[in-house]
Amino acid sequence: MKNNVINFLRAAYPFLLTVGLWRLSVPVWNPAGILAIIPMFFCSFIMPVKWFGLFSCFICIVLDYKFETTCFWLAMYCLFYAVNGFQSVIDLTHTNKDGLYAFLGFLACCVLILFFANPGVINLVQGIWIILWSTVLYVPIIMSIKRIYK
Repeated sequence: MKNNVINFLRAAYPFLLTVGLWRLSVPVWNPAGILAIIPMFFCSFIMPVKWFGLFSCFICIVLDYKFETTCFWLAMYCLFYAVNGFQSVIDLTHTNKDGLYAFLGFLACCVLILFFANPGVINLVQGIWIILWSTVLYVPIIMSIKRIYK
């Protein structure tokens, strides 16, 4: 019985972590729950987890709700998911540093598009902050997923 509960919690950890990071939204440290992108990206593209793609689409919808964007994060996630489907050209499951550079490319493109949609100094500073803060937290979050999930 105890092993069944532990195995269930291990399997549910990426899902619970994503929801937790989305719910822990704070204006400066986690604006609109953007840090939920980290486990979504890792568990969808680098270390695929069953059913996580569908779950990530739902989280993208709630991110769009909190960011007050209309299907932006969902469209970007689905676009990257489609590009990742060409695994003969791009294989993110075998990247170095657990896909940190791929994540930075994805997040930088998203932030750049958001900046050009509404240019301004505050948006530029917030975009740079989101990229830097997500980069700093990428490794600890990914290490926790790899340690607990496996």
